[in-house]
Amino acid sequence: MEHVSVLREVVQKYLNLKEGEVVVDMTLGLGGHALDCLKKIGESGKLYAFEQDERNLEEAQKRLEAYESQITYVHDNFRYLKTRITGEVDAILFDLGISSVHVDEADRGFSFMNDGPLDMRYDLRSKLTAYEVINNYDEEALANVIYEYGEERASRKIAKQIAQRRKEKKFETTSEFAEFLEKVLPRKRVGQKSKSHPATKIFQAIRIEVNDELGALKDALEGAMKVLKVGGRVVLISYHSLEDRIVKQFFKKLERPETTGEEAIYSNHGEPIVEPLTKKPVVPESAELQTNPRSRSAKLRAYKKIKQY
Repeated sequence: MEHVSVLREVVQKYLNLKEGEVVVDMTLGLGGHALDCLKKIGESGKLYAFEQDERNLEEAQKRLEAYESQITYVHDNFRYLKTRITGEVDAILFDLGISSVHVDEADRGFSFMNDGPLDMRYDLRSKLTAYEVINNYDEEALANVIYEYGEERASRKIAKQIAQRRKEKKFETTSEFAEFLEKVLPRKRVGQKSKSHPATKIFQAIRIEVNDELGALKDALEGAMKVLKVGGRVVLISYHSLEDRIVKQFFKKLERPETTGEEAIYSNHGEPIVEPLTKKPVVPESAELQTNPRSRSAKLRAYKKIKQY
């Protein structure tokens, strides 16, 4: 499996790991960032690694075999961070979004570029699949998913067309669904110059729904701030506006906490809980974009916890 970690040097710069520290990789993937972290924290350090995908987890374990004694693997969604870790940690890394492995493996159904089943589950133990969302959600619920998670203005038109088509024949494969979407939404729309495939936003929306990605992210951010030590660092890489908006808004509230009721009489309430380490999102430089085009949408934000949450 080919894997290229995004913004590797920048991630390590802002994690600022030291020997003996405890770090959490919330999205292990194939272990690229984790390996960099392990080299920084040395033999006395500890790494917690969350990964939903069993195949990714197995591959990462092979790559990180030499560090096995220092790693606690957690085969679970990162939303359960608070219940899987005891004690505090020095640093936390979120590398959000879909991994290259998922895009490249047709049998997972994440990409319309390869024909495969309508699955899209990160964790194959989960019950909800893309097939269920596309073929069995009622028209209004489907339109809401497409609009909210795909930011697609024509969501109601698309949902109506899908509902009509599935009465005749259920959608079975990614190619079949993508070809249908291309007929509903031609690649060249009036007044638009987008080069992206018409299915791009719809596939994103359905994937987010299947895995409850945004709900899980909100839970994970809360959990991260609970287990992170004062003085600890959190680094987050997002790949689309929905993720980045949640991250930005969550930490903005922690930079300027609001006080209500009795809290307002205490001087320490309303003080910042975090301070930003990045004035604006860090994005890949041209050299990285040339070697790894999939990094083009990445945005990195970093924060330091300065007060108990």
